Amino acid sequence: MSIEVYRDAWGVPHLRAADPDELSFAQGRATARDRAWQLEVERHRAQGTTAAFLGPAELGWDTFARRSRLADTARRCFERLERDDPRTAAWVRAYVDGVNDGLAEGAGRAPEFTETGLAPGRWEPWTPLAVWLTTHILFAGFPTKLWREEVARRLGEEWTELFATDGPGTSGSNGWLVAGGRTASGAALVAGDPHRFIEAPGVYQQIRLACPEYDVVGIAVPGIPGLAHFGHTGPVAWAITNAMADYQDLYRERLRRLPDGGIEAYGPEGWRPAAAHTETVEVSGGEAVVIEVIETDRGPVIIGADDEHRDEPAEAAGREAVDWEAVSLRHPPRVTGELGFGVLPALLRARTVAEVDTALDGWVEPVNVVMAADTRGGLLHRAAGHVPVRNRANSLRIVPAWDPAHAWEAAPAPLPRAEVTGHAVMANARGLAAPLGVEFAPPHRAERIDALLGTSAEWTPETVTAVHRDTDNPSAARLLAAVARVSGTSADEAGAGGTSTDEAGAVPALSPAASAVRERLLAWDRRMDAESTDAGLYAAVRGAVVRRLAAHEAFAALREPAPYPEVFRPWLALGPRVAYALETLLVAGPVPAGDVDRIVREALDEVGAGEPPAAWGVTHRLAPWQALPDPDDAQWPGLGGDHDCVLSTSSVPGWTDRSARASAARYVWDLADRERSGWIVPFGASGVPGDPHHRDQLPLWLRGELAPVTTDWQYLTKEQG
Repeated sequence: MSIEVYRDAWGVPHLRAADPDELSFAQGRATARDRAWQLEVERHRAQGTTAAFLGPAELGWDTFARRSRLADTARRCFERLERDDPRTAAWVRAYVDGVNDGLAEGAGRAPEFTETGLAPGRWEPWTPLAVWLTTHILFAGFPTKLWREEVARRLGEEWTELFATDGPGTSGSNGWLVAGGRTASGAALVAGDPHRFIEAPGVYQQIRLACPEYDVVGIAVPGIPGLAHFGHTGPVAWAITNAMADYQDLYRERLRRLPDGGIEAYGPEGWRPAAAHTETVEVSGGEAVVIEVIETDRGPVIIGADDEHRDEPAEAAGREAVDWEAVSLRHPPRVTGELGFGVLPALLRARTVAEVDTALDGWVEPVNVVMAADTRGGLLHRAAGHVPVRNRANSLRIVPAWDPAHAWEAAPAPLPRAEVTGHAVMANARGLAAPLGVEFAPPHRAERIDALLGTSAEWTPETVTAVHRDTDNPSAARLLAAVARVSGTSADEAGAGGTSTDEAGAVPALSPAASAVRERLLAWDRRMDAESTDAGLYAAVRGAVVRRLAAHEAFAALREPAPYPEVFRPWLALGPRVAYALETLLVAGPVPAGDVDRIVREALDEVGAGEPPAAWGVTHRLAPWQALPDPDDAQWPGLGGDHDCVLSTSSVPGWTDRSARASAARYVWDLADRERSGWIVPFGASGVPGDPHHRDQLPLWLRGELAPVTTDWQYLTKEQG
């Protein structure tokens, strides 16, 4: 092999090889050497075997991974890839060969293997597809349908969509494209930042892939060949955000066990056999657990597969008795056997927007909004992915498996696209992808980026990077209006609503301390800067309001835990739901307006009576997920931003200011000169503790700066051996 490995000043691997397969091998090997522990954790997560070395806390995930048949779906998709696209299958195999070649060396450098006693395993040709599925199976948020089910059942059908993320939701990704007519160079700029749960090591990997066919820089997902989401080939560059599409369905299944032990499921055609088998989940420090894995004609049963808690069999009109009910998951890769990996090498070979566009016709999951630009002036703004066409009820709730009205149509939904005039923005809000989903991010980030881009027609890579750092918090407006209103300020001045009075018709007076808090908030510039004590004050008042709203008797029925597996708990907790829907709940919902005003007044009193809140960055600290938790979590730095700022750093107001979700990478692709592009990840190129490049990018990431993209080989350092 003629593989050459170079590193830039930040330790980013620049790989050069004789052909695409050899280059894919090099990418796999370099990733294994830099990220062995991360790769092995992801492989075990895909197989549902993490509890075997991480302990009982991972049993919930392993059970879900087994029951949702992630590994089996990956095998099925790879078999189809081999049949339909053997060239891409060979390219994926080359990547896996590289991973297996580099794992032993990488594991020898990673102390986590010694700490857990884990030995590096062997990747199979389908393992990258399994890792991709694992990374994105919960990405589209199908557990939200469980939450809506509980809201409708406990609170009332009229409130099913009360907590919709449009008003507001958790953070999402930003992306923007500035056409050449709005830049100083006359060539387009593509920029943005994907927001995800922050993991250490990071979920993204900067890398360069060069061979005679192409030379591409971009941001990869460790364990996946190529550059799926963010890349710059020189002539063309592309980037994505989550389209917020709905493409996964939950079905309520009726199941019964036959005398011979077999299982049947009741569907549109009556009782039909369901596939069933048992698997054993090994647990470090605990007893092994045997689980039953069931799959109906709709899909794998992910809730209620075990019938030990079934209700007594009951007759229903026109049907036979059932043993128990369960919930199955239906999603495109399991149905079609396609995961869209053929797109990955096609993107690397792309030279024009038209070639990127054609490649993306084969994209499956996740469903994305894509922007691309080329050096010929071509621009692209479209959705990509597989969204099934079916009854709208499928997108909202669990639907009955036996009702044919909830079946999928044969062909997927058409994918929208739009022309780019001057600039375009994508930030998970409604707009281009609106026909594909139900809940979207609030419009705040998209509108703010659009407004900022409208202030100049001379954008450069350096000036456009400042957009990443913007901390203006538009979502604060409704709470600030409520803060103004409780003191008797006129509705016009407050911006919404009337004035709350006591039983005698008078407006209750605020305490001097609460009045001082109010005055500071109404004078605040709405910027969530890390060093801002006013931002800290706002966060404290917001948290107090959220806690009181969640405790209101109107939501009493939602406080009991939902009867679903632990892996879905993050979607089912009342507190975070109230926190993210605060804008809506301040002006609509079951809590009366007078009670809202009272709650805001009490929150002002609470904060005013306590110690003055610290600057926002003192409590708003980074809290990344790690397979092996770090006992010294106080080391993580404070952050600016908030979940609806362009600098999006999400916490759970009312419960914690710590931020587990933020920019997992930032980038600016310059189509005039690739070397004027920039990129950054939260930590570094290496996943090995103690390596010089383990966390060397963190200071730049915190400041909102980018590391340079270096492509001149003479300025890179060649690895020996």
